[in-house]
Amino acid sequence: MSIKLIVGLQNPGSMYEQTRHNVGAWFVQALAKHHGGKFKSDSKLHGALCRITLDGYDCRLLLPSTFMNNSGLAIQATAHFFKIKPDEILVIHDELDLPAGLAKLKTGGGHGGHNGLRNTISQLKTKDFHRLRLGIGHPGHKDLVHDYVLSKPSLADKQAIHDAIEKALCVMHHTVEGDMAKAMNKLHS
Repeated sequence: MSIKLIVGLQNPGSMYEQTRHNVGAWFVQALAKHHGGKFKSDSKLHGALCRITLDGYDCRLLLPSTFMNNSGLAIQATAHFFKIKPDEILVIHDELDLPAGLAKLKTGGGHGGHNGLRNTISQLKTKDFHRLRLGIGHPGHKDLVHDYVLSKPSLADKQAIHDAIEKALCVMHHTVEGDMAKAMNKLHS
């Protein structure tokens, strides 16, 4: 099954642009730039969308304009409008359980406390969509997580995250054509 919708989870607005919670959006913006895509806001779909062709596959990119804990609203609305099934969706998000600089693909699973994933699972009524987890590291204690994800990474972590994004971009053609095993093999090695 090919991927028809790629979503970069984020909080909207310039004050959040450079925060760890927005690394999903960093990825999707980089993907759009690599393929000449230009985002246009669509209030009905609660986000900014663009369309790219990736190795012959038609793909939509989405940056939700809702806050993180309502990300699923934009994803569900866009998927419904374009008749895209959950297993044709790739959600890119920040991952506390991975160190900065690591990127991992995954299909299905829980939300792991991530509010954007929690809301997406709730809106799509399934866990069966694909995820690209971009490591941001962990602050060390759960009470520090809120401020940590809403702050900017150190220069070293930011560089590591951008390196992980570049590495993940290199396996997007396998991902979009639905060859998750090959994409995972290359990305995780």
